[in-house]
Amino acid sequence: MSKSSSIANWHKTGVEELGLAFLELKHVREFKQFIRDLCTLGEIEAMSKRWQAVKLVEAGWPYRDIAKQLGLSTTTIARVAHWLRHGRGGYKLVLGRIKKPR
Repeated sequence: MSKSSSIANWHKTGVEELGLAFLELKHVREFKQFIRDLCTLGEIEAMSKRWQAVKLVEAGWPYRDIAKQLGLSTTTIARVAHWLRHGRGGYKLVLGRIKKPR
């Protein structure tokens, strides 16, 4: 499968099953167990830093300050900001939910 065809079909390759697996998790402890088995430590760290970047971009931090704070490239910060503003709305969905008091 070529890279362009895998990009076009990313949502058809088991992502739904993975999402359903995530939805079965009840607590942060369970999430940590599952994500550690699923991903390398580097992958977990990268995703965690990207999520922190989302929150800082949303808060209006300058890209260079975010990059310095998190040890990410400004290119990664720009990519995160792009998906925050022009993506499928996933970042905004979760940001909205975590801002609401429970």
